[in-house]
Amino acid sequence: MFYLFLKNVFLFFLILIFSLNPKSTESKIYDSESFFLDNGLQVIVLPNHLSPAVIQMLWYRFGSADEGVGKSGIAHFLEHLMFKGTHKTKPGEFSKIVAEHGGRDNAFTSYDYTGYFQIVPKDQLAKVMELEADRMVNLKLSEDDVLVEREVILQERRETTEDKPQRILGEMMMGMLYNGHPYSIPIIGFNHEMRTLSKKDALDYYAKYYAPNNAVLLISGDVSVEEVEFLAKKYFGPIPRRPIPKRDRKSAKEGRKPQSVVYESQNANSHVWQRFYLAPSYNAGETKNTYPLLVLSEILGSGSTSYLYDLLVVKKKIAISVGSYYDADNLDLGRFVIYALPAPGISIEKMETAIENALGVFVDEGWLDITERFQKTKNRLIAEEIYNRDSLYYPARIFGTALANNQAVDDVEGWSKRLDSVSLKDVFHAAKFIFNQMYVTGILIPKETEIK
Repeated sequence: MFYLFLKNVFLFFLILIFSLNPKSTESKIYDSESFFLDNGLQVIVLPNHLSPAVIQMLWYRFGSADEGVGKSGIAHFLEHLMFKGTHKTKPGEFSKIVAEHGGRDNAFTSYDYTGYFQIVPKDQLAKVMELEADRMVNLKLSEDDVLVEREVILQERRETTEDKPQRILGEMMMGMLYNGHPYSIPIIGFNHEMRTLSKKDALDYYAKYYAPNNAVLLISGDVSVEEVEFLAKKYFGPIPRRPIPKRDRKSAKEGRKPQSVVYESQNANSHVWQRFYLAPSYNAGETKNTYPLLVLSEILGSGSTSYLYDLLVVKKKIAISVGSYYDADNLDLGRFVIYALPAPGISIEKMETAIENALGVFVDEGWLDITERFQKTKNRLIAEEIYNRDSLYYPARIFGTALANNQAVDDVEGWSKRLDSVSLKDVFHAAKFIFNQMYVTGILIPKETEIK
């Protein structure tokens, strides 16, 4: 609690500083250093000497959107299988070694990338780099490994999606929003396709995408660039580059008519309304609107002082919760999301009308407090980025996401400068733009159990 108090105090003073001098931002936040090995591996070093620890992250430019037809879930499946061992390590031994040296490790899969990370004391960086380089080329799988882990994945889908009605609704909405695009397929995959995934499938995709010239290595923590370069050359340098398939994806169709879906479930605890707008990302679509949309999302629905929350929850008492967020990091088009839960006695239709009316007022520049809120929002976003600089994990995660999706180091380091250049006029322009894009509205309804 005391740490949280100090964090809030620090963040308050950062916001105060930027409020007094909003143009004091520097173009470079993280003091990153980058280089490439001869085999194409990109290496990013993020020095942080606050504690004697490091985080190593290895990102592959391979995610669920790169899977072939009928192979949904293979990217996530392979992520799990990467912990099954190599010619040098037994199944599960990788994580055991990390834990024995006082560290922890994990992995994640997205539409556009797969990532692996270890947090360890600084004197163990060489060990985890050796282990990570080893499994880039020496993965060893048995049929039992595949069968057991496939059941683990199927159980994970049951627990994280099939038993959670809002997740099911989200899958339905993503299928409609990205109709025909790989983002329409859930990252974890479809059951009927996951059941067919084999050892051969896993090793084929491993050989196709897991290569140094298709990866980004990030080291964040108490290290020097010279130390990282020496270790990276020693452990990753001998791994040869390989031909990598081109990311050839079908484009998400813009300009389609709005759609809607209603899902009833006995497992639903409350009514939920949400709307997904097809939006630009840092890499695709009308990218000039990306940074204004970041600000717009925060103003509309981030926290209890946001426009929609203040209007619909506090003043009109139409909703008990409302918010918004924006996915800007996708390699392809992203999403702008608004969601709400109606107050007791309020119908979904009445709340939807109230939300649409509120958005209309905003677009017509009718919110009286917008000027002050606009500047405070930008100051807070910039201050939060500066505060996150002290973390081992978040800078590595930010850089990894960006570089895995074809952005450059300068794009990350200059993020706050570009955000600070956003004007209020830009925000209103972005609002008019996004609310005229194709969208899908989803409604979750609790289904009453019949009494016999």
